[in-house]
Amino acid sequence: MDSRKVGNLIFSLRKERGMTQLQLAEVLNVSDKAVSKWERAAGLPDISVIAKLCELFGVDIKNFLEGELKENTVSTGNLKKTLFYICPVCGNIISSISDAGISCCGKTLTALEAKKAEDHEKLSIERIENELYISSDHPMTREHYISFIALVSQDTVFIKKLYPEWNAGIRIPHIPYARMYRYCTNHGLYYTDVIIRKK
Repeated sequence: MDSRKVGNLIFSLRKERGMTQLQLAEVLNVSDKAVSKWERAAGLPDISVIAKLCELFGVDIKNFLEGELKENTVSTGNLKKTLFYICPVCGNIISSISDAGISCCGKTLTALEAKKAEDHEKLSIERIENELYISSDHPMTREHYISFIALVSQDTVFIKKLYPEWNAGIRIPHIPYARMYRYCTNHGLYYTDVIIRKK
């Protein structure tokens, strides 16, 4: 841990919050001299205080210990690069349009790697007026089911959550050119490029 980097980070996070050293010290139940010492790189906070600082400022503890918050490259907004994350504990579905530090249930998550669906793995798509009816003959048991289906275009993302023992059929607004994702709890994330022109 670099005391200079950590001190600079504490200083900038405190200023960002509009707090004085005394105000920060009171929240952390330490002296303002301790805060001054950290910011001058003359010492580091105790491990129990680091956890409080991270919670207070809403920063990841790993980044805090490194003394810097890494910013993602600004995305131009193309949603076709959407990444999906699944929490292995609670099944939470999280998406982002660029790399992100994602955690859930105390675990750091990595983006799912999508595999191109083979013909026998593709979902059935039927156009019904201005909607798409997407279905599968997947057994949808408690141990093995499709958790979600997502349709992603350049400027739109639709995600439908599915549940075990339910029918694996959904209606979704028609998007003529999109990438469709489905996440199977046993086999992972698959994609299919969908081109459905207007009638």
